[in-house]
Amino acid sequence: MLPMIPAGNAREQGRMAEAGRVGSVLVYVGGDLVGDGLMKLPVLRALRHAWPDAHIVWCAGKFRTAFAHELRDLVAGLVDETIEEAGFDRPLRLLLRRPLGGRRFDVVIDTQRGVPVTALVRRIRHGVFVSGAADFLLSERRPPRGYTRPESMAGQLLDLVALASGAPARADADLSIDPASREAAAKALPDGPRYVGFAPGAGGRHKCWPLDRFIALADAQAGAGRVPVFILGPDEADRVAAIRAGAPSAILPASHPGDGPPVSRSAAFTIAVGRRLAAAVANDAGAGHLLAAADAPLVSLFGPTRAAKFAPAARRLEVVAAQDFGSDAMEAIPVDAVAVALERLVQPDARAG
Repeated sequence: MLPMIPAGNAREQGRMAEAGRVGSVLVYVGGDLVGDGLMKLPVLRALRHAWPDAHIVWCAGKFRTAFAHELRDLVAGLVDETIEEAGFDRPLRLLLRRPLGGRRFDVVIDTQRGVPVTALVRRIRHGVFVSGAADFLLSERRPPRGYTRPESMAGQLLDLVALASGAPARADADLSIDPASREAAAKALPDGPRYVGFAPGAGGRHKCWPLDRFIALADAQAGAGRVPVFILGPDEADRVAAIRAGAPSAILPASHPGDGPPVSRSAAFTIAVGRRLAAAVANDAGAGHLLAAADAPLVSLFGPTRAAKFAPAARRLEVVAAQDFGSDAMEAIPVDAVAVALERLVQPDARAG
């Protein structure tokens, strides 16, 4: 985590003194698909922690952002306004007039690193401008000498928040979970038992640890007196029968009980379930990022993708990577290795049941 950044000159010192009175913050991205948005949830939480009273604007300069659509309800209270397709794909127009109709923001954070676009984003009227493009060449705040950029996307963006706010980024502002999702999760997982979650899905099956190994691990957890909980996405209904046969004590909570197979169609419901888990195991996929956003201790499984870049920003994280067992294939990860990592998270009473 990036330490507090010292002011470099008198003008910067004045800006740092004004940090407590920031009224508006704009974050620039090119665009966000749903997967991008899930990985960026810690950034939104850190923004709201840094500026609890500011008007926070998320600007997708070229495309759409999932924060205005699929994830809108989840980030209510973290983002006050979204702007989409803001014209940064038509640079000549922005050279003739100020972007965003001349609006001014106390802080502008540019998350992309293309220098031509950064030069345009810098034209947004602002008090403080922060960008990592060209090793912070155009940024009005820079990291200390010797700074090394984190490999993870979330880590890089959290460092930009730290630079802009002048304090370490803390991704602990609350996400907006609607009462219906909280109540459904509490009904599915009542207080008392210690629940351990399993999210066996991913966008591509090549990123999935074999289902029979998830089931074996869940059955072992049941033998240890814990209750396994399987979190399934809308495209994983075909896995229900195998889970019920192999781990009969497992709970398969549904965001819409009685409406077809027990799958979750709601990010808020998945987070509400995650908040009731002692720990969880997930592939490199959206469900893992949602469980991390729930602050559940997490074992994250990696094969063809790089953990250093894509690992969820969980507060307590154990990564088990196929590369450590001589292959990029998820099948290379043995059950025992995941079981040991899971036990490290569950045993120290990481969370109440």
